[in-house]
Amino acid sequence: MIRNLTGEHAEIAIDFGTANLRIVHRDGGVVFDEPSLCCIGGPRDQPDFIAAGAPVYAMTDRTPTGMRVRRPLRRGVLQDIGAATHLLRHAATHVIKRRSFRSPHVMIGLPADITQAERNAMLTAARDAALNPVSFIPEPLAAAIGADLEIDAPQGKMIVECGAGTTEVAILSLGGICLTRSLRGGGAELDAAIIDYLHSRHKMLIGRRSAERIKYMLGDACTQGGASIPIEVKGRSLVSGLPTAIRLAPADFREVIDRHAQHIVDVILEVLTQTPPELSNDILGEGIVLTGGGAATPALRAKIAAGTGLRVTIAEEPRLCVARGLLSLLSAGSTAN
Repeated sequence: MIRNLTGEHAEIAIDFGTANLRIVHRDGGVVFDEPSLCCIGGPRDQPDFIAAGAPVYAMTDRTPTGMRVRRPLRRGVLQDIGAATHLLRHAATHVIKRRSFRSPHVMIGLPADITQAERNAMLTAARDAALNPVSFIPEPLAAAIGADLEIDAPQGKMIVECGAGTTEVAILSLGGICLTRSLRGGGAELDAAIIDYLHSRHKMLIGRRSAERIKYMLGDACTQGGASIPIEVKGRSLVSGLPTAIRLAPADFREVIDRHAQHIVDVILEVLTQTPPELSNDILGEGIVLTGGGAATPALRAKIAAGTGLRVTIAEEPRLCVARGLLSLLSAGSTAN
């Protein structure tokens, strides 16, 4: 059934996430993996492209007047077609130069509940970047394939794809999605919550990159036994207006993390209460699988297990599950030719 999910002639696939854009080639695996960022300059009515991808990461919150760093996606949805086109063109040029093919058939992963208008916006960006023809596949389905779940079987599987811009909960069986709900807000929302916490509690202002670094340090603290080691936070004091640094224990962020995790648990519970009984029986035995870069969020696994009473596992290399699933679909399509 897998080969029926998409066009059989796709040569490359794109995992266009809020945080990263990955391109998968049918014969070479992941051949491009860079941040989903684009730097634009000049007047707003006639913007000039400056850079995209990895070079822009260091520019974030450091650009002078007249330069702007854009994220094409926000909450998993395309918000800036122009920035998306520049980023896709930058990535495609890199891949085409290495693989020497022209006008490849492209497969792109999208959120399962995307609207037709959002789908059309992505299609426009891809075509403007000279990527055509284009087919789409739901990201939870690709993530389940990448997590090595047997989705073709007549048995329910539950997956939670924890992305930077959106968290998708899906029940799968017989090669398709039976039920899905999404929370428009993933790891990026936790970054914003950390910024708000430091602003309100400690009168300190930090940027998105610093918040992301703190999030990863909190994850390391939980998984590597460093829960008692303070985390150094650097930013600007809202009291003095000067650069400052403070040291906080990982436990100080517990309320922020618990609140973020509870939002995800609430969506999972909503899906479980609407799941047909036979699928519920399957999930009771199979448990829940977490994929996506946010799967390693501190306390998330424990919070979901406590809230649902189900076994929760994290897929191997969860951030690459969608890319691995897309590669499997490309390979299946190649075999069908």
